[in-house]
This record gives sequence, structure tokens and C-alpha cells, in this order.
Amino acid sequence: MCKCVGWLALLLTVIGALNWGLWGFFQFDLVAMLCKGNTTMAARAVYSIIGLAGLYSLRKLCCCKKKCPCECHKGNGPTGCGKDKDSSGCCK
Repeated sequence: MCKCVGWLALLLTVIGALNWGLWGFFQFDLVAMLCKGNTTMAARAVYSIIGLAGLYSLRKLCCCKKKCPCECHKGNGPTGCGKDKDSSGCCK
């Protein structure tokens, strides 16, 4: 389920980015056109959901930076670097 939420958040973030691109290049707001105005309740709901998806995607982006860049502990052979691993499996 978490993987589906991540993909949905990414999709909504891309849609929001495309909408901003349309606005920047052509001063055309697709959400406002589809919702018959940018201050309608529907448009505000869409903007809010896309904003939440952006925050979720930002959170996921920050988590990616915390992952170990060390490749030496992948695999079970003698390819290890000999360093101790911390609780996440990364070299200390």
C-alpha cells in the first residue's frame, strides 16, 4: 500500500508541476479551467491534494538521502569492505 501512495503522490506532484508550467508559459491554469474557477471549492480541494502530495514527495526525497550510498554490503560474497555496519546496514 505504501508503494501505491508514493506513486500516487508522485503522479499528483507531476500534474501540479505541469499545471505550473502551463501557467508560467501560457498563463493557462488547467485546474481552474476544469473546476470552473480557481476559487471554487473543487479547485481548492485539487490544489490542496496536490500540495499534500508535494509535501509527501518531499518527505520521501529527504528519506532517500539518508539511505546508505555504500554498495559494499550488497551480496554475500567476499566483496564486503570489512567495516562494521550500523543498524541500517550501512558502513560506519
